[in-house]
Amino acid sequence: MLVRDGMSTVVLTIGPTHTLRDAARLMAARQIGAAVVIDPDAGGIGILTERDILNSLGAAEDPDREIAGDHLTSNVVFATPRWSLADAAAAMDRGSFRHLIVVDRHEVVGIISVRDIVRCTLREQERAARLKAAAELVG
Repeated sequence: MLVRDGMSTVVLTIGPTHTLRDAARLMAARQIGAAVVIDPDAGGIGILTERDILNSLGAAEDPDREIAGDHLTSNVVFATPRWSLADAAAAMDRGSFRHLIVVDRHEVVGIISVRDIVRCTLREQERAARLKAAAELVG
């Protein structure tokens, strides 16, 4: 299976000047763990995750004053829709993170999480088990 098979194409995007509280509120409302941060002035794409917000709160920073652009995950890794799910999982494991921004021709087209990969893997295992059971009935 490929990243395109498991990624979410509905991506929460925010600007770098959103406060951490605003970002957390938007993420909580959508029940997601990351927001893609697009800075039109700098031309960059970043990611703000639950962990980034948690680290700021743990450092006793004010979520109403801290802005997303100052708390982005460093060393962002991007995937393409054509990556295998195994490649995506390996990149997440190597980098110790749970989300990959999916880009195609320099455009954000989705996001994939560990949860998405697990869901796809389980669905594929269930499909394989059904095929095996059907083959045993025939054979």
